[in-house]
Amino acid sequence: MRHLIDILDLSVEEINEILATAEDIIANPAKYAHSCAGKQLATLFYEPSTRTRLSFESAMLSLGGEVLGFSEASSSSASKGESVADTIRVISCYADIVAMRHPKEGAPMVASMYSTIPVINAGDGGHNHPTQTLTDLLTIKREKGRLKDFTIGFCGDLKFGRTVHSLIEALSRYEGINIVLISPEELKLPSYVKKEILKAKNIPYTQTTDLLEVMPQLDILYMTRVQKERFFSEEEYLRLRDSYILTVEKLETAKKDLTIMHPLPRVNEISVAVDNDPRACYFKQVQNGKYARMALILKLLEVL
Repeated sequence: MRHLIDILDLSVEEINEILATAEDIIANPAKYAHSCAGKQLATLFYEPSTRTRLSFESAMLSLGGEVLGFSEASSSSASKGESVADTIRVISCYADIVAMRHPKEGAPMVASMYSTIPVINAGDGGHNHPTQTLTDLLTIKREKGRLKDFTIGFCGDLKFGRTVHSLIEALSRYEGINIVLISPEELKLPSYVKKEILKAKNIPYTQTTDLLEVMPQLDILYMTRVQKERFFSEEEYLRLRDSYILTVEKLETAKKDLTIMHPLPRVNEISVAVDNDPRACYFKQVQNGKYARMALILKLLEVL
C-alpha cells in the first residue's frame, strides 16, 4: 500500500508515469470511465477548499467511483475533539482511499501511520501540497513539452506557499532548471528549503524583490497570493497583500511564449485583464488538476 504525503514519495519515473497516464486520460476519457467502479474516495477537509476538494471528487466520479467525506472540521467529530488517528481508523472502514487537507503540518503523515488505506496529502498547513505539484508538472509538460531546461520565477508569498515548496522540491530532480525567487523580504523562501533543496542539489537560483527586473528572463512565471490565513497580524497582511500585482503592462517585456501559472484562488495579484492573454494558463491548471488526480488515484489503488 502506498501513500502520497510528500512529492518525494514518488520517484521521477513514477511522476512521469502518472503524467503519461493523465495525458492518456485527456486523450481517451471513455477508456477510464469505469476504472474505479465500486471504489470510494473519502475527502477529509479540515480547512476550506474549492478547487482541490472538488477536483478530487470530480476525478473519482469521472473514474466511475463514489465520494464521501466532509468539507470543514466543524462538520466532523474533530469538533468534539476526535484525533486524526481515530478519524482515519474509522474512515478506513468506509472508503478505499483518502484525500486529506489539514491546517497542521504533518497531519496527513500521522493519518498514514494509522490508516489501512492509501492517504493522499491534499495540503498540510504551509508545508506540502503534492497533488498541486503533479498538477503544475502536468501543466508545464503540456505547455512547454518538457520538464527540463527552463527558468521559472516564483513570485509573491514564498514563505508560507506550500505549492511553491512542493514544486521546487519536484523540479530539483530535473535537469537544467534555473529558479528565480521574487518576494518581499518578509515573505522570502524559508532558509531550510534553500539549504535542503536548492543548495544541496546545486540548483542555480537568484533572489530579488523586483519582478520587472527579471521578467525578460522567465520561461514560466508562477504567481501566488499573499495568504491571509497564514498571518498572525491583520496589519502585516494588509501591508504585504498588494506587494506584487501582475498587470498587462508588466508583461510587455516578457517572452512571447511565457507560461503564467497560479495555484488559485486569486485575490488581486493577477489583474483580470491578464486572463485574456494567451500566456495565462491558470485555468488550464485547474482542468489539469482533475486529470493528474485521476491518474494518481489509479496508481495508488493499483487499478492499472
